[in-house]
Amino acid sequence: MRPRRQMRHETRVDGKAPGFVSQARSNRATGFFAFRGQPVVRIHCSIESQAEMTQDVPEKARLLSRIREGGFEVPDFIFVPARHFVEEDFAALEAFLANHRQSFKVIARSAHPQEECFKGGTFDSLETYADLGGIQYARRRMITFAQTTKRLSIMRQQKFNNAPEIDPQDMGVIVMPFINGSSVVAKRLWDHWEFGYCRDRLHKIQSEPFITRTPHDRKLLHLSEKIQDYLGFPCEIEYVISEQGKIYVVQAKDIGRFDILEHKDEERSITLDGVRRIRKRRNYRERPVFVMDNRRFYLKIIGRCEEIVLEGGSTAVIEDVLDIIGAYEAELKAFALRHERFCILGRSIHEPEELYQIANHYLDETPPLQERLSRALHNNLYKIDIFLSEADTLIAKDRFRINLCGHDAYGIDTVRNPMWSVYWSTDKQDKVIRELDRIGFKTGDFVGIDINPDGRPTVIRL
Repeated sequence: MRPRRQMRHETRVDGKAPGFVSQARSNRATGFFAFRGQPVVRIHCSIESQAEMTQDVPEKARLLSRIREGGFEVPDFIFVPARHFVEEDFAALEAFLANHRQSFKVIARSAHPQEECFKGGTFDSLETYADLGGIQYARRRMITFAQTTKRLSIMRQQKFNNAPEIDPQDMGVIVMPFINGSSVVAKRLWDHWEFGYCRDRLHKIQSEPFITRTPHDRKLLHLSEKIQDYLGFPCEIEYVISEQGKIYVVQAKDIGRFDILEHKDEERSITLDGVRRIRKRRNYRERPVFVMDNRRFYLKIIGRCEEIVLEGGSTAVIEDVLDIIGAYEAELKAFALRHERFCILGRSIHEPEELYQIANHYLDETPPLQERLSRALHNNLYKIDIFLSEADTLIAKDRFRINLCGHDAYGIDTVRNPMWSVYWSTDKQDKVIRELDRIGFKTGDFVGIDINPDGRPTVIRL
């Protein structure tokens, strides 16, 4: 068998900043892919053939490279594949970080080889220190999240979207300097663009995340259209707008392979000329519903703990308590894997702290049992939060908010995955719960939400 031919070549990158030089160096498999905004720059690409480079470099790095080549503003960045964390080959990464230590912080973005098969926001991006230890820490967090908090989301996409099996240990990392500013996500839906705004770092008083068709600067609309035309496919584009008003493209993703709910509705619908009806309805949604009652769950745990105390620390009963917690978590997981889109009806979601504390300290006089119970209850809180983040509709009392920040780097998941949040006033809590009991909502029912012209929702058990 002939040995692979090692390659060394230089190509000039055309764009607004002439004089960029790209070099692929393969005298050893460095595996770094770096882009820098200086007049003349070396881009170190670890390949032994051009075909290998395309396979090794994930979509996120490839698209940022193409966008930079098209003359658009992209921050300096470097891609480091998983194998170099294993081999501890960090020479190019440390050289890159040395040029950005003055900012003290960088953004580490997930770059898994199969990430393009998953929806945006499935894997994480993090702020971290501009040193090698910070990057290694961020990668470990990404891998841990993929195995824990994001595991349900990954499983749901594998079931509903035919996403492939993945090994989180294959996680590479894209590193770019931290830019202080506002985060915006742009996406074209059918015949219009939508812009999601979140995490404005320029003001001390933060507004709620929101989505609009009219960006604060029309340049954002024109820029999004130009980038999508240049790439040649539907894409989701993530920007950071600096304190000076400069617009940076920090991420782009091909979303042509994913079903966008609003887009599917447009494709499967036709607009006619009018309607005659006695009852007028608008803004309607139907979903299978999961009725969440964590108050009842905690009271059940406390009741079983009382039995343990009365029986003098029975090991058999603590197993029953742990089984109750495990069965609840299994129910959440099974429901999320059964329904691609679903609603949560929150009779009680986050209970008053005293109920959790009572359950968490009921067995303090039997430390070995209490340790097992505390660990199970603590993990259960995370399982509930993970389940909540998968729903696209929430019915609960006012002041309960879900803020999706899977992309901790810029907190854009709240606008990437907008949620319908239907609420009742906190001073009507008891009255609304009585009405819910009268109607008889239970897990597995279908709920309809009808929003009238005044913006008030009616919730219907179907």
